[in-house]
Amino acid sequence: MPDRRTLLRSTGLAALGLALPAGAATHKGARPGPYLIGADISWVPEDEAAGARYFVKGEPRDPILLLREAGFNAIRLRIFVDPARGYSRQEPDKAWAGLDQTIRLGRRIREAGLYLVLSFHYSDIWADPEHQGVPAAWAGYDLPRLAKAVEAHTHDTLVAMRAGGAPVDMAVIGNETSFGMLWPYGRVKLSTPTGNPVTDANHAKVGAVGGFDGFASLLRAGIAGARRAEPAIVIQLHNHLGRHWPIVREWTDALIARKVDFDVIGFSCYQQRAQGDWETCFNEFVKRYPDKGLLVAEYSSRKRYINDLVHALPGKHGWGTFIWEPFRHQEAIFDLDGKNAGGGPKPDLISQGLNSAEAPGGLAAEQSAPRPEPTGPMGHGGDYVANPLLDLYGQMAKDYP
Repeated sequence: MPDRRTLLRSTGLAALGLALPAGAATHKGARPGPYLIGADISWVPEDEAAGARYFVKGEPRDPILLLREAGFNAIRLRIFVDPARGYSRQEPDKAWAGLDQTIRLGRRIREAGLYLVLSFHYSDIWADPEHQGVPAAWAGYDLPRLAKAVEAHTHDTLVAMRAGGAPVDMAVIGNETSFGMLWPYGRVKLSTPTGNPVTDANHAKVGAVGGFDGFASLLRAGIAGARRAEPAIVIQLHNHLGRHWPIVREWTDALIARKVDFDVIGFSCYQQRAQGDWETCFNEFVKRYPDKGLLVAEYSSRKRYINDLVHALPGKHGWGTFIWEPFRHQEAIFDLDGKNAGGGPKPDLISQGLNSAEAPGGLAAEQSAPRPEPTGPMGHGGDYVANPLLDLYGQMAKDYP
């Protein structure tokens, strides 16, 4: 297996200036390379299997290469522990977003010369502000045993990614862990309400069993596993409330006090309660935590606005952004059957309606009618045709030094 420098040269990462940062001691919160113009495209293999094709100016293109040519330089992927027992129950033999499939997709990304971010959902299915379920294989574990499982899973996944030709540049230790992870042992209860009645109601039902001590022990375990596998890897934590500075401050202070050693925090930024909330949170964050970086881990609408806010942060503390599933989510950058493949832009104010990205698990506090088990392929087929929104990224790539 070639060493890391050889692999970076062979994939073109070194030419892009995207070789792995040396850690927090070197970058001190400032971005360690070019501004990251990224996307989460974890649905692509499912969609390709269902017959999806991608077109730019009438020409069929590989979706990863077309993003690179449009100005993107980074890709984020998600990974579940055992999706055949959760997310991919419908197609257990495919194990979408499991290790084997993620290695294959990650190899394509590295061969395209792109920076690779891996988001660990420590669950068999979606982990988000309303759901942080323990994987079936870890059922019945107490907190110390869960921490050992988190460390081993993180380490073994990253070792396997490297061995498969897809070494990871940045590891996200838990997805949207604003209220902790691996509930109830890593569940936290924040003193400041979120202003989201759905999430607050669900959160209050369980309380805080492990609290910040339990949550921090799980994060430290994941970070230890990541750095044991890849000593130079960048560590990201992920909070979904990029609009809510009081909660971000409480959450970050609590983790730093418990010696959770990370490099950058990623925020989800789909909606605000009032205009200016994102800007306030970003500016206050970089003032309070000058040795930490900031990026937007998920967004959809207001593409240029979000990127301008992050790029303009003082001291290059804004590392970049990652649009979530740009081929077919919310305001997609592709059209399908003559319409926006994701349904078009969504409002950026909660007062205009809570959307499914701000509360990813849906309105879980409400009882819905049972649904039949889905059948057919999990992916979405069809011809995805680039729309003018794609051109924004090429312009941003030129505008952001």
